[in-house]
Amino acid sequence: MKKPIAGLLVVAVLVGGYLGYRQWMTDANGAMPPLYGNVDIRDVQLGFRVSGRLAEMHLEEGDPVTAGDLLARLDELPLREALAVAEANVMEATANLDRANTGSRPQEIEQAEAGVEEARAALVNANKRLARQQDLFRQGLNSQRALDDAESQQEQAQARLRSAQEALALAREGFREEDRAAAAAALAAAEARRDQAATQLDDTRLLAPSDGVIQVRAREPGSMVNIGEPVYTLSLTDVVYVRAYVGETHLGQVVPGAAVEVLSDSSERVYRGQVGFVSPRAEFTPKTVETPELRTDLVYRLRIVVTEPDDNLRQGMPVTVRLVDGAD
Repeated sequence: MKKPIAGLLVVAVLVGGYLGYRQWMTDANGAMPPLYGNVDIRDVQLGFRVSGRLAEMHLEEGDPVTAGDLLARLDELPLREALAVAEANVMEATANLDRANTGSRPQEIEQAEAGVEEARAALVNANKRLARQQDLFRQGLNSQRALDDAESQQEQAQARLRSAQEALALAREGFREEDRAAAAAALAAAEARRDQAATQLDDTRLLAPSDGVIQVRAREPGSMVNIGEPVYTLSLTDVVYVRAYVGETHLGQVVPGAAVEVLSDSSERVYRGQVGFVSPRAEFTPKTVETPELRTDLVYRLRIVVTEPDDNLRQGMPVTVRLVDGAD
C-alpha cells in the first residue's frame, strides 16, 4: 500500500515541477509586462558670467519662456565705464602704431639737418681757434693751458657734429622694425581688452538658452550676485524623458529604438515614445518604482524619450510604460 502512495507522490512532484517550469518559461518568453518609472525633466541653473548688482528680474515661477528671451539684467554702468576706458586705450595704441609706421615729420628732419650744419660750423670755428693757439704756442706767446683748452674745444665740436649727424640719420630712417612690431602688438592687446570689456557688458543680460518653464526664482532685484550664482532654474520642455526599469528576464525585449506607450494617472492621453538608452549595468530597484517583483531584484535602467510631451507630464510623476506590439 505504501509503494503506490510513494509512486503517486513522485509523480505529483514531477508534474508540479514541469508545470512550474512551463509557467516560468511563459513569464520569461511571453508578453512584455508593463514597466514602471517616473518622468525625468531636465533643468538648468541659470546665472551670469559676470558679477554685479541685479537690476531687473523679468519672470516669475511658472512663466513659460522661449529660447533667447531676456530673463534678467545686471547694472551696466561699471562695465560701460570699463568699455570706455578700453576704447580709449585702443585709440592711443592706434596713434602710436601710426607714428611708428609714418616715421619722422618733414619738420623734424629739417631740424636735424639744421643741427648738423650748426655743429659743422662750430667745428670749423674750433679748428681755426686751435690753429691760432698752436702758432702762438710755437712763438712762445701763449701758455700750454691755452693750447689745451683750444684742443678740448675742437674735440667737443667734433663730438657734437657726430651726434647731430646720427640724429639726422635716425630722423630720416624713422622707427626701427622692432619698435613697429611692439606698437602693433600693443594695439592688438588693447583691442583684445576692448573686446573682452564688450563681452562682459553683453553678459549683463541673462537670456534663456532654450524653451522651458521657470521653476525657481532664486534672487530679487538689488541683490549682489557672483559669477555663476543661480538666479533662475529653468525646466526644459523640448525633451522629456521617462526613467523606467526592466528585469533581466525581459531585457531582450527592450532595445534602443523600441516604440512604447506612456500612461499617467492624471491624464487619459496615451503618450508615444521610444527607448533611447538601456543601461549596461544592473542595479537594485529604486524605492520610487512600484513593481510586482521584490525590491531586492536586480533591474536595468531605461531612458525613454517622449516624442510629443505636454504640460501634463511633470517632474517625478509616476507613469506606466507599455511596449508597443510588434516592436523589436
